[in-house]
Amino acid sequence: MKPIDRTEAERLVQTYSDMILRLSYTYLKSTQDAEDICQTVFLKLLTGGMVFDSPEHEKAWILRTAANACKDALRAAHRRCVGLEAVAEAAAPEPPDSAVLDAVMALPEKYREAVYLYYYEGYSVREVAALLGRSEAAVSAHLSRGRKSLRQTLGGEFYEQRV
Repeated sequence: MKPIDRTEAERLVQTYSDMILRLSYTYLKSTQDAEDICQTVFLKLLTGGMVFDSPEHEKAWILRTAANACKDALRAAHRRCVGLEAVAEAAAPEPPDSAVLDAVMALPEKYREAVYLYYYEGYSVREVAALLGRSEAAVSAHLSRGRKSLRQTLGGEFYEQRV
């Protein structure tokens, strides 16, 4: 078990908080829920005593843990049942900043995961396949179908200029 000092904890938060928030937002489509997932991931990281082989192993573990936490949150019963009092008090979400983000968020989950990890986080197809537990062929197909869907949604000319 590796103790984590304050300097190391600050490095982890500085390095990975934005990435965890973005990934969580792609799953949950809620800033508040994404922040909760970010806290959960850091709690597991800082109290779990994980020892990583390399920075890539550390990043992969954090991404996988965040994705799993998001999936758990989506399955949770409290997400399905909301009282009318809570709905009335909730503020309307701010509109996304770009049409590309809207289009990516509208993709089915398997395409959205692959597109996010490949384009936003810079992972190779092989790395995305390992992170998601899918074959490289499946990830390539998901990327291809995701791009095709984005082209149709955004229009060919707009898509070619932006991506």
